[in-house]
Amino acid sequence: NHGFSYARGRFMRCHGSGPHQLYNGITQSCNAYFGNVYLKTIQKYVRPGDAVDVWSKHARSFGLGEFMGYDLPVGKRGLIPTSKTYKRIYPNGGWRSTAIVSNAIGQGEILMTPIQLANMMAAVSNEGFYYTPHIIKKIKDHQIDKKYKTKHVTTIDKKYFKPVIEGLHGVYNGGTASALKIEGIEICGKTGTAENFAKINGVRTQLTDHSIFVAFAPKDNPKIAIAVLVEHGYYGARNAGPIASLMIEKYLKGVITRKDLEKKIYDNDLQKEYAKYISGQPFGINGR
Repeated sequence: NHGFSYARGRFMRCHGSGPHQLYNGITQSCNAYFGNVYLKTIQKYVRPGDAVDVWSKHARSFGLGEFMGYDLPVGKRGLIPTSKTYKRIYPNGGWRSTAIVSNAIGQGEILMTPIQLANMMAAVSNEGFYYTPHIIKKIKDHQIDKKYKTKHVTTIDKKYFKPVIEGLHGVYNGGTASALKIEGIEICGKTGTAENFAKINGVRTQLTDHSIFVAFAPKDNPKIAIAVLVEHGYYGARNAGPIASLMIEKYLKGVITRKDLEKKIYDNDLQKEYAKYISGQPFGINGR
């Protein structure tokens, strides 16, 4: 039925059809699969607040919701909600697991930065650990200071990463990014779409979605982890995915062989999306 109903009048859609397990949930980017799993996980606990705090602790162990200590002079903490978050949102109480199911697909109250997304993929590629990202100009004498090689270990057991990695690999092999494969490079990645709202004349208005793609490569012995976000770029495979694919190819091969894709990206113009909401005229979003 292309989704599942999780509360009265509430339905989470899925592009695919039929029941999914983890692999297909990832490769087909099925919101309903992740919403269903998240809901069942939260409902294992008597109090949803306890469940949210356990989930939040796991997410934060990937560096999410925290300043990561990298070298840029600006940055955002992001937000991984806890039970305290929902006590502020619902001061009179009464919130349930169905009120927060959108967390399952990275929406709801969740906020992340691109560097956090890239670092999260690095942690997945390493099967459970990451190093704090740093901006490097050069490495003197080919030696890296030990303070930059401190491992941060996540709270997720290593055995759970392999099936996730297989799913991310499947995204490029029959999944939502199958058109972006690079000959000779096995990539693991995930398409993403971020809802986009702005206040126009004091009214909260939905704009064209942001396009997101996260990836690491190669699948075995990975050398690069990356996150690409394109404002007003529609869905992940449309703009962010091709850009990430070209960047990975350039980094690992030193050249870009898919000149047609490169030209398509160079010639792409999203200025019309910015023009929509300053025009004062009614407008459609996401290609509509």
